[in-house]
Amino acid sequence: MSMGSDVSKPVRLKSERSKTEHRAFFGRKSGKRLHGGQQQLFDNLLPQLRVELPEGKVFSPKNIFGRAGRKKILEIGYGGGEHLTRQALKNPDDDFIGCEVFRGGIGKILKKIDAENIPNISLFTEDAYLLLKALPDASIDACYLLYPDPWPKLRHHKRRFISAITLQELARVIIPGGLFYFASDIEDYANWTLAHMLHQPDFEWKISSKPQFWHIPFAGWQPTRYEAKARREGREQSFYFSFTRALPAKVPLMFSSPSA
Repeated sequence: MSMGSDVSKPVRLKSERSKTEHRAFFGRKSGKRLHGGQQQLFDNLLPQLRVELPEGKVFSPKNIFGRAGRKKILEIGYGGGEHLTRQALKNPDDDFIGCEVFRGGIGKILKKIDAENIPNISLFTEDAYLLLKALPDASIDACYLLYPDPWPKLRHHKRRFISAITLQELARVIIPGGLFYFASDIEDYANWTLAHMLHQPDFEWKISSKPQFWHIPFAGWQPTRYEAKARREGREQSFYFSFTRALPAKVPLMFSSPSA
């Protein structure tokens, strides 16, 4: 749907692959060569924080942090880690898992974790879809997907992270009543995401009576460097969506009529 002025018609979804088919990973992992300090953190700190998926065993985020009863927050594609490290410092009683494959971004967040001595972040350095597939049902309290790669060319839309396949997994791992946050400065991707979410019965869009509420940042939001880049490039508005994982439908009790 186009949200340049107000809510209108939803975009038409093209048929997708089977919801059970594996989603291929697209994206780069390498970039500029890491400087000495980052490489040292890669060698020494990352092994302590890296999430490894065990083969043939039940995986649970509780096993990562060794403490139960804490909220588990997932951020997919954290970039330089500004938002993730800020949230972890602000909420020390919650546990955070960050997913990023780009070595430059991993190097940046390792530097911040080391400098701030942040104890409640673990890192997954492979395709986030693999982590979603491995997580148990209802094991994540909230998930952020902030400024993902928009893959703007039409032939590359299949590479976007938001798809029926990934939303199926997100619906499975987020607890009922939990939240999924999405932000982008690309209107086409915002339309794409909203269309997919509105076709996903397990999520409910948190709407507001405020005009163009989808341009209002999340509570406590601080712009990321990607958002600052968008403003410099002339994209003046971003889109901020919040979705609630729907509660299970209540099954009505069936009473048999008393016999005569």
